[in-house]
Amino acid sequence: MDTLRDVLGRWTKKVGEATRKAEDLAGNTWQHLRTSPSFAEAAMGRIAQGTKVLAEGGYEKIFRQTFETVPEEQLENSFACYLSTSAGPVMGVLYVSTAKLAYCSDSRLAYKTGSHTEWNYYKVVIPLHQLKSVNPSTSRVNHSEKYIQVISLDSHEFWFMGFLYYDAAVKCLQDVLQLHSFHFV
Repeated sequence: MDTLRDVLGRWTKKVGEATRKAEDLAGNTWQHLRTSPSFAEAAMGRIAQGTKVLAEGGYEKIFRQTFETVPEEQLENSFACYLSTSAGPVMGVLYVSTAKLAYCSDSRLAYKTGSHTEWNYYKVVIPLHQLKSVNPSTSRVNHSEKYIQVISLDSHEFWFMGFLYYDAAVKCLQDVLQLHSFHFV
């Protein structure tokens, strides 16, 4: 009887953990789609990004094609998210490698150069030795709105939001900061 109770107790705990993870993912997905000015545009953007990842051979290849890398540099993780800009949130992917944090928008954005309009991807690169802090936060008004503030040593602030896997992103970024700080202090 005790063995049965133990098994049922462990099973109940695992079901509870799986339920919590599924609820978090569903909430994060909903928030991710809501962050975009257009729900449909965000959904189509995620589908397009998934298609690109499959066609290009994975996030590692996209990372190496998009950013300058050194041969020994390894991609640790990547996270679909938005970068907060003065023009509004920009959908893209945040890459975490052994040498840098790098963000690239999913699509090209227009900008003016004199009288000409040019199109380019929005990119941010922060070498790990320039990383000062990683600060997770939640909106006081809407607790489902979660952000990660990244600050570089030269005091540039970057706000990332709408993560599909927020908790994993926070842990990864904090681990990278802690590991890097440990090695270079």
